Amino acid sequence: MENPVQCKNSMVGRMPDDTASGTSCPAARPSGMEYRFAEPADCGIILSFIRELAAYEHMENEVVATEELLCEWIFEKKKAEVIFALENGEPVGFALFFHNFSTFLGRAGIYLEDLYVKPAHRGKGFGKGLLKQLARIAVERGCGRLDWQCLDWNQPSIDFYRSLGAVSMDDWTTYRLTGDTLRKMAE
Repeated sequence: MENPVQCKNSMVGRMPDDTASGTSCPAARPSGMEYRFAEPADCGIILSFIRELAAYEHMENEVVATEELLCEWIFEKKKAEVIFALENGEPVGFALFFHNFSTFLGRAGIYLEDLYVKPAHRGKGFGKGLLKQLARIAVERGCGRLDWQCLDWNQPSIDFYRSLGAVSMDDWTTYRLTGDTLRKMAE
């Protein structure tokens, strides 16, 4: 069963723009374009998208995720959510996201960890469609913002995000503790 999304007081299995479900949240989209939440049976598809994204980012050697880990953390522990972009029922892109929190806004936000559309399906509106779905979810859930990161060299994505009105946070630097450094800090 798909994760339902609250949309104008009606629960629907598909994303809010699925007018066939009877929801009052229509959105213009090309024929054959749909969005849906991932289900536990989709862990292999999610991992496939993660690996494709890692290859695009020249980071294949950093992927240690397995289907089992993804199922555990996304569906059992409910630490993240995934939306698929579908063309004629086939997944062609995905967005993996989770909630963060803004102390300044005093409310949750959505952090987009990964956004990926297969190369053959780029330029058809799937990336923008996934971001629109996330924006709708953020608004419906009362979130204050939608955040994500982009690699500095990924100019096509930077241009795409800017065309949507997204603003880069140039004054901020990302820091990370991982592996042995994280374990040492925990001592």
